[in-house]
Amino acid sequence: MQWSFEATCVAAGARGIVVTALFSAAFSVAAQQGELYPGKPVRLVSSLAPGSSGDRLARNFAEQLSAQIKQNVLVENRTGDGGNIAAMYVVKALPDGYTLLFSSTASLAIQMVYNAQSVNYSLTQDLMPVSTVASIANGLFVTTAIAPDSLPALVRELKTKPGQYACASSGTGGLLHLTCELFKRVAGVDVLHVAYKGSTLFLPDLVSGRVALAFDNVPVYVPMVNSGRLKVVAVTSPKRVAVLQYVPTTAELGMPQLESSGLFGLLAPLRTPDAALKLVSRGTVDALRDKDARERGAREGVDLNGSTPDVLRRQIDNEMNKWARLIKDANIKRD
Repeated sequence: MQWSFEATCVAAGARGIVVTALFSAAFSVAAQQGELYPGKPVRLVSSLAPGSSGDRLARNFAEQLSAQIKQNVLVENRTGDGGNIAAMYVVKALPDGYTLLFSSTASLAIQMVYNAQSVNYSLTQDLMPVSTVASIANGLFVTTAIAPDSLPALVRELKTKPGQYACASSGTGGLLHLTCELFKRVAGVDVLHVAYKGSTLFLPDLVSGRVALAFDNVPVYVPMVNSGRLKVVAVTSPKRVAVLQYVPTTAELGMPQLESSGLFGLLAPLRTPDAALKLVSRGTVDALRDKDARERGAREGVDLNGSTPDVLRRQIDNEMNKWARLIKDANIKRD
């Protein structure tokens, strides 16, 4: 798999409009003179837990970017608080092109509405969209410790024992938690939500049966499903996943409202120069258009999809509206 990722940008100041304008002018001069960017390692600050599907995506992306720009691109995991820790780190970073945020944009959008009173930054005002990167299908995974092996059977079991089964997530207020809540509302079931600090941490409990079910990105779970350690009863993506082609979508099973995918995007600190953003966005689109990369991603449940900043901005707005409606209609309260 070969990705082409070309980008040229230079540092921008963070001390007001005048300084920003001067650095933007310096960017143009440097580009005209053919000076190479970057002159030091670039940090890709990731909100995803090490070992997760999103983390694997970030590391593949960073590796290919390193090869293209002849400079190290270092993934720096800053997990927790629904992605807010990583986001705040980037919000406060110098807007010089050397610090970018790689995150689940769906989870960040949820934070803006679920934790609106406590989040001390604005996703739409303090960060600049660069490009979408990928969407990863989510699946509904079930422990083998209980009998149901289909979505209808699982729903029937949950309804006979309200409040006795648990749905694990990677953290309160995150996408996986809200997907559990969406499932409860759509299916009309009562399950207990149990939050962990990252999806990799609840896997042992899901396999052992301490928790009954979880929604999560498909790729990491495929080996466990194939080996019989876990069951998967549906995927919540708009279409089936090639690597689990036999697994129906929730829409096929009569729950079209239960749609949830891991959406991943690239964002930059406010006041990063427009010229730099355009070059990075264009380079990302070119990289993710590679046929081999897209085919390999599709086989694993990953849809690579670079875009303009405006497309990412609209995606974030749509996610904020979607989850805000759920939180309001289901009267979901913070723990």
